[in-house]
Amino acid sequence: MKLIFAGTPEFAATALDALLAAGHEVLLVLTQPDRPAGRGMTLQASAVKKVALAHGIPLHQPEKLRDPASHEPIRAACAEGAEVMVVAAYGLILPRAVLDLPRRGCINIHASLLPRWRGAAPIHRAIEAGDAQTGITIMQMEAGLDTGPMLLAEAIAIDTGDSTGSLHDRLAALGGRLIVTALSRIDALLPQTQPETGATYANKISKAEAQLDWQLPAAVLERKLRAFNPFPGAAAVLAGETVKLWCGEAVAATGRPGQILAADGKGIVVACGEGALRLTELQKPGGRRLPSADFLRGTPLTPD
Repeated sequence: MKLIFAGTPEFAATALDALLAAGHEVLLVLTQPDRPAGRGMTLQASAVKKVALAHGIPLHQPEKLRDPASHEPIRAACAEGAEVMVVAAYGLILPRAVLDLPRRGCINIHASLLPRWRGAAPIHRAIEAGDAQTGITIMQMEAGLDTGPMLLAEAIAIDTGDSTGSLHDRLAALGGRLIVTALSRIDALLPQTQPETGATYANKISKAEAQLDWQLPAAVLERKLRAFNPFPGAAAVLAGETVKLWCGEAVAATGRPGQILAADGKGIVVACGEGALRLTELQKPGGRRLPSADFLRGTPLTPD
């Protein structure tokens, strides 16, 4: 098919690669404008832009899509025969005027089993909530946020050791495979209205959430460690210094919330509101992520 593709991060780039590998002709790619990143804060192209440039696909990078003039490249691609716009983690709201341009509408690749975790951060929120499974839903887009009819879905288990990073990669691969399947069966797919029962909203992750509260149960904090890895990274105060916390596990131990119960090669054990958290990978400001044993060589900690 002739397609338009809209997406920005690596999750979307994986889907774009899958569509191109399957033989679809992408007439236009929409992606967010280049953003400053890195220590030098130089402008960086999105992962999707890099794929488009590598394949010589025309690009459109509007700041917003409210202005009708910003719709012209999309309208032109539809006039050239683009039947569907495939959307994956684009990051901009598509107004009704844009949704109505492709003859077969706009189809979204969403990283959850809808209606659970509609919204911006479904992978983070599924891990943080302790969900046993998640998946990919291919859905027809409408004006509401992730509320459109479902076309295809597939579930995967969330492993006990999954971080947002590892689960993201598995879901990205699944999303690429499932959108190719959906387009190959587009005439046979029966749209199903999402049930309202079980609908939840995955709020965007804020850096303020990264700060851990030792009053919470260790099991809750362990999930937050995994949910906030690799972004924004959990943080907490240890011995008067704020450090990033990347990996850990809940263990059976008791003490005053925030109290360091042990600090050795096996990890740094910190008492929580219920149980304790053994931290096994940490990072000082400006430093590297280190296993707990290496971290302790540079930052000695003693049990309270």
